This record gives sequence, C-alpha cells and structure tokens, in this order.
Amino acid sequence: MSRKTVERLGTTLSSDGVVFGVWAPFAKSVAVSGTFNDWDETPMERKEDSWTVTIKEAAAGHEYKYRIDTGTDILLRNDPRSRQVTDSDNGTSVIVDESFDWEDTMFTPPPKNQQIIYEMHIGTFNRPDAGTSGTFYTAIEKLDYLTELGINMIELMPVASMAFSSGWGYAPSYIFSVENTYGGRHGLLEFVKACHERGIGVILDVVYNHFYAKTDLWNFDGWDGGGGGIYFYNDERGDTPWDGRRPDYGRPEVRQYILDNVAMWLTEFRIDGLRLDSTIYMRNTVGWNDDSVHDLGEAWSLLGDISRLAHKINPSTIVIAEDNASNAYITKSTSDNGIGFDAQWELGFPHALREAIGVVGDSGNISQQLTTSGNDDLFRRIVFSDSHDTAANGSARLNQNITPDNPASVFAREEILLANAITLTTPGVPMLLQGAEFLQEGSFNDWQMLDWKKADKFSGIVLAHKHLNDLRLNVHGNTAGLLGEFIAIFHHDVENRVLGYHRWDKGGPCDDVIVVANFSDKALSQDYTMTLPLKGSWRIRFTNNWKGYSSEFPETHNPSEISTDENGNASIQLAAYSVIILSQDK
Repeated sequence: MSRKTVERLGTTLSSDGVVFGVWAPFAKSVAVSGTFNDWDETPMERKEDSWTVTIKEAAAGHEYKYRIDTGTDILLRNDPRSRQVTDSDNGTSVIVDESFDWEDTMFTPPPKNQQIIYEMHIGTFNRPDAGTSGTFYTAIEKLDYLTELGINMIELMPVASMAFSSGWGYAPSYIFSVENTYGGRHGLLEFVKACHERGIGVILDVVYNHFYAKTDLWNFDGWDGGGGGIYFYNDERGDTPWDGRRPDYGRPEVRQYILDNVAMWLTEFRIDGLRLDSTIYMRNTVGWNDDSVHDLGEAWSLLGDISRLAHKINPSTIVIAEDNASNAYITKSTSDNGIGFDAQWELGFPHALREAIGVVGDSGNISQQLTTSGNDDLFRRIVFSDSHDTAANGSARLNQNITPDNPASVFAREEILLANAITLTTPGVPMLLQGAEFLQEGSFNDWQMLDWKKADKFSGIVLAHKHLNDLRLNVHGNTAGLLGEFIAIFHHDVENRVLGYHRWDKGGPCDDVIVVANFSDKALSQDYTMTLPLKGSWRIRFTNNWKGYSSEFPETHNPSEISTDENGNASIQLAAYSVIILSQDK
C-alpha cells in the first residue's frame, strides 16, 4: 500500500477550490458530503488505496464528512487529518485556511542548559470560574506573570481534540485537530505567538502510543481485521493499558500519518518541542525494557524517524521521550543505533527527591540521581519535583503530601523550596508543575482550577522561585556554573542527612557554585564544618528559610560571606530542611 498515489491527504485549498484526499483501501467507493453541496454526495476518484476529488464550491469554514461504501454498509466518517472538528465526539470535520499572520516574528528557544519549563494544563491553568474551562486566551493573560517568574519554556499537556472535550488530553480523538473547548486551532496559534513575543518557547505533549478507540478511526473504511482496522495492530500487539489501541507502526500509511502530525505542529503552529507520551509503550507492547519478546522494532525506527524529522524542520527543536526505563539509546544519536531524542522524562529523580525530604522512605539515592547522566550529558533529562504524573494517580502534590492537613504549612513551604532548589540547581532541564510556586493544594486533576489568590497570599514563595530561576539562568552574572555540565558531590553526611555538591562550567569566580542541603528535621549549629571544594570566600546567594520569603521562617544567621580556613574547611549554620546556594565573586 502506498499513500504517494495522492499528493496530500486531508484538505488542501487551491485556486480550483478544495482538494480532498483520504486513505481508505478497503472501501468500494467514497464520496464527500458537506455544507458546500448541501450534504449531497460528490464522488471521489480512486487512486490505488486512496481517494481524491477537487470541489470548486468548497471553501474554508465549510463542514464535511466522508461517505464510505463498504459494499454492505454506508459509513459516515470524519477526516482523520481534519485540522478542526466541530465536536471531539460527535462533530463534523471543518475545512480550515492554514495561513496565520505571525507578523514576521522569529523565535529561537534557548539552548537546553538555559531552559526552565513550566508544565501547563490549559483547562485548569486559568479558568474564568469553576464552571468554565480555561482556554488559550485565558492562559495568555498569565504569560507576563510567567515571564517575571523566569519561565522560558511552557510544556502544554495534550491539546489535540480529546474524548469528551475534557480530561488530561491523553485520550486523543483527532490528532490533527485542536480541542475546541480550549479555543481551537486559532487559539493555539495565538497562544504560541504570544509566548514567542515574550521569549517563551512552547513544548507540546503528543500521544502516539494509542489512539482512542471510540472515534471514526475505528474500522475506518469498514475493514475490521479483528482489532480496529487499518490504523491499528489487529492482534495482541494492539493491546494497551488504556481505552484505545496501539497504532500499526509497521504500516507505511500509519507511520506517515504520525510523521505528518509531527510536521504539522512544528511548521503550522511553530511549536518548539515535543514530548512523546509513554514511548516505552510504543516500543514494547507491555511497557518493558530490554524485552525482545515484546519489542516492536518498527516503533523504535519510527521514533528515530520522528527525531530526524523534527530536527530537520528545526534543529533547535527539543524532542523529549517520557520513558521510565533509563535506556541510554533513547538519547543516543541515530548513527549510534539510538533514536536521537534530546532528553528523557522519567520518575527516578522526583521519587529520590521525595525520599530525601522524608515524604517517603529515607534519604535514598538522591546523590546518585544528581549525577545520573544520559550518554555523558546530564542535560539529556527532564528533572522535576512534581508533575501531572507524580501529583496524581493515587498521589498528590508535593506540599499536600508533606503536611496533608495543611498543605501551606511552614514546614511544607520550607520543603517545597528545598525540593525546588535542588531541582533548579541540578544539571538537567528543570520543570515546575503549574501552581507549585504558590502552593496549589490537592492532587492534579482536570477540573480543579488553580487558585491564583494564592500567588498573592504566598508572594514570598513565588519570589523565592523567581530568585531560584534567576540563579539558574545566571541573571546576576555570579552563578554561571548552574548552566554548566559538571557536578561533583563533595560532602555526604549520612548520619546528619546533609549533602553538598559543586556545580561548574569553566570554573573560577562567578562560575563555581556550591549547594548545601540539610534533609533532616534538626538544625545544625554554626559549628557544623565541611570541607569546601575550593578555598576562599563564598557569598550566600540563596537560603530557603529567609524571612523575606515568609515571616514565619526560622531564619538562620550565617554571615553573607563564608570563608574557608587554610585547609578549605568552613563552618555553616543549617536550619532543618534548609538549602544554601553559594558562589564566589570576582
């Protein structure tokens, strides 16, 4: 089967009208009906496995569906490549004009080592009220706030048309269409444009590990095959843990369907990066690593094709795999038999961080996680204290876990700043979950609106995150080491639960940074001594229990500058659950 028999599938506006193209290899005949022909039938011409027709009367804004004759039934189907549908569940396809006025704005996202990501769910990020979904337009209202906070990348949870027009977005109905509830295609275009105008890049979460079963893709042209028809594996390879089936990655037309979707986001919408959901369930039918019995070689090769295509379209695109297997080949180049992704999203770091601050277990392996690399590049990973995954699925946001009865307690505030200070000083691409900076409570879900009054109530905690982001980005010119690839653990006091690590790029004044964290519930006096990695004077740039962040914090009284003796030893006072960031002046 070859899709090349039709120049382009979907709809294409031309001087002769609109060209329609659809892949339906088992159909006996196909016609298109729409508002342009009063929902009558315009027959389509077969070209091998696809069908095409040009309709002069059709134009942008018209609705349409395909009428597929299987020989025994007549099926009315939406266009799998429709750029918009009127309703995610029972709507019709819409012809769109793909042009958009970008006003010649050009944008290049910062390099990975300078990115700070903010994970956003459009439906709950900035809802007008409890009964109205958030939209791209209401999200735009808060972009200046995010810019001031120091965010330069936003990761959008999936926005393709989704089942029931709500949810997390991981049950996509039509992957080429943007959810109307969020503002549709034009809303996303305006959102990306507004982000770029503020120097913020946009990463989009996409779902290719399964397609939602209750859509027109199911048995699209009448052929069942035993498991969903032409878009799916029709045997046990199609089984997934979700209410949907795995696409047939070995079928050229399905591979092209996914690759064309990648191209659409990166070209038509100028998206700056993609996060592929659960790639381990693409490349293995049961979600296991190093499991040749269930591996899907065609999925592995497709993932490589996706990274090659994305980087061909825009070399600065960041392509992220959510894959919890710590498989080094995910971020190895395709020439080294890898799939060439730029970073890997996994849960080892947040779980170790929870252990370290005492939410679960003990101090665990946080020191190991700090130095875990992907192919000798620590920036080939996304690091976070919380995400939509860790804050849901039976769990809750980190501050809610710390003190369930009072998620805004002094204790929770201290530990949130400790956890996020570690996140923002760790080599890797750091990410904050929406609302973490002002202590949003509860579990992550698709209905609870962020309480923006908390941004004022806990303005000191927001300020602390701004200060951490500024240090991460070397805004003041004295923490360049946080942008560097090097890290070394120089102090690990297991008994007192104190960890110290050294970050640097080229090394030297205003470059070398040291971070000292006390993960215990007891304060350590000013006599607490450790050997610093370099001799000299070190200035405190951040301490999480400063009263400027909260008048209730038990502020320590270290001098602003700490000096080592001739042996490199220094004494530091550490409050319980505290972190101090230091660097050297010129």
